[in-house]
Amino acid sequence: MLVDLHNHTKLCNHASGEIEEYIEKAIENKTLHFGFADHAPMNFDKKYRMDITQTDLYENRILKTKERYKDKIKIYLGYEVDFLEGLMEERILNAEVDFLIGSVHFLKSWGFDNPEFIGEYKNKDIDKLWQEYFDAIEMMAKSSLFDIVGHIDLIKIFGFLPKKDIRLIAKKALLTIKKVDLVIELNSAGYRKPTGKAYPGDAILELMQEMDIPITFGSDAHKASQVGYKSDELEKLARKFGYTKCAIFKNRDRKMINF
Repeated sequence: MLVDLHNHTKLCNHASGEIEEYIEKAIENKTLHFGFADHAPMNFDKKYRMDITQTDLYENRILKTKERYKDKIKIYLGYEVDFLEGLMEERILNAEVDFLIGSVHFLKSWGFDNPEFIGEYKNKDIDKLWQEYFDAIEMMAKSSLFDIVGHIDLIKIFGFLPKKDIRLIAKKALLTIKKVDLVIELNSAGYRKPTGKAYPGDAILELMQEMDIPITFGSDAHKASQVGYKSDELEKLARKFGYTKCAIFKNRDRKMINF
């Protein structure tokens, strides 16, 4: 995978391995553009993210690694930010980074992608749940705080799928993403989850193609062995829907390159 912008570090408390291990694996995979986007601190769900006091440590480690490997691979600094109004850290939203990924992992206080809380699905109307999720994605896009939309159909993680056409559920959110000119990542983590499929799936990719929404790629790795996992399948999926270019970012400025 030529571009791989979404990867984590052990500072998030649910990843393992050293930064250099991720980079060595990326080099082995012939990746040319590699990004770290660890879970940004906020005063919520602290168990699964770095603390605000660790941001300098995180950023300095990435920048030192970037310098060390500058002749072998281009390394980018970012954060993955949970879109939760009133809880996001201004320090992160205004950080001097290459990109910010906006993601929805929570509906109100429910961490719907966490296996610890999977039992809550039995209490939900799945069609309404999917609409609530994509309404949150739409609000995130409207905020204009981010560069990349993370794993846009994460709500499918455990295989609870709506009866309603997914394209109808997601269309308003995608129209907003197009209007504010965000990038949507193709994320291979879904291949490792119960859904067994990449984020996003074909229905959303079909709309993305129709709307000419740009893409990028991410492994969403939480350990070095996950870097580049099923990257060939991810690129094939992109090409299936007519994509031949993907985004990279430097200082929040986007550039499209061939893959």
